[in-house]
Amino acid sequence: MRLSFFKFHGLGNDFVLLEESILSPDCDLSALAIILCDRHFGVGADGLIIISRAKLQKKKANQDIYKVRFFNSDGSEAEMCGNGIRCAALYINKYLNSSNKITVKTLAGNIYPELFEQNGKILIKVDMGEPRLTPIEIPVSGFEYATIINQPVFVKNKKWYISAVSMGNPHCVMFVKNINNIDIVKYGSLIENDPHFPKKTNVEFSQVISPSYLKVKVWERGAGVTLACGTGACAVVVAGVLLNLCNRQTTVNLPGGDLEICWSHENNHIYLTGPATEVFKGELSLDIPF
Repeated sequence: MRLSFFKFHGLGNDFVLLEESILSPDCDLSALAIILCDRHFGVGADGLIIISRAKLQKKKANQDIYKVRFFNSDGSEAEMCGNGIRCAALYINKYLNSSNKITVKTLAGNIYPELFEQNGKILIKVDMGEPRLTPIEIPVSGFEYATIINQPVFVKNKKWYISAVSMGNPHCVMFVKNINNIDIVKYGSLIENDPHFPKKTNVEFSQVISPSYLKVKVWERGAGVTLACGTGACAVVVAGVLLNLCNRQTTVNLPGGDLEICWSHENNHIYLTGPATEVFKGELSLDIPF
């Protein structure tokens, strides 16, 4: 059986996209993600995105809800993905629904991407909802505080000051003097699996260049080092604002490029703006059950 797929990326954070309707009902999506995301024996990607072609229900005139699921390269399912949601929105806009405003159902709740053109480029602005800061929502354990902002944690005898934020998925943010001096692989992996995070965590090492410009490197839960993380960029700005390190509207520079993040005073929502790119369409001939 041959299977058509698409490859997209958001600032180098890359994904294989499939429509759920072409898969068998009993397809093991976690196993499929591991196979497809393998950079030597599969397509190669940080994650797999599954999009429902069916229009689930009417939200309002000319606006339908699409269901999107995100799987990391290790087969684990993520609640939400900031770069992945932009890729999914671009795919839906191009192949399923030409509307510039889309409602997407995720495990983190409904997300509202909006496509627009700026200087000849297509950008996607995403209403990411409100950040979640209570330990039970993140989740994070082992602290006796209402919020975990700039709290000391020892990892392999090294002291880190962490801020825990959920953007529908868990994040551990740390501000350092120079992110180029940090062993991202070593400490990212250790912190991802630290007992304080019962569902593991994404890890962001952050450096303040100015109140409106932050540099960030990311260790993603279930994927490792990636070139960008949209929810991670949002979490960094939330932590930075709470620590009086940055503005509520800030550019976050990641190895793959820049994201614009705004934490609204009016409704407490986070808005993420950045590009998404279609790379190619292909056809799989792997000898695996779909």
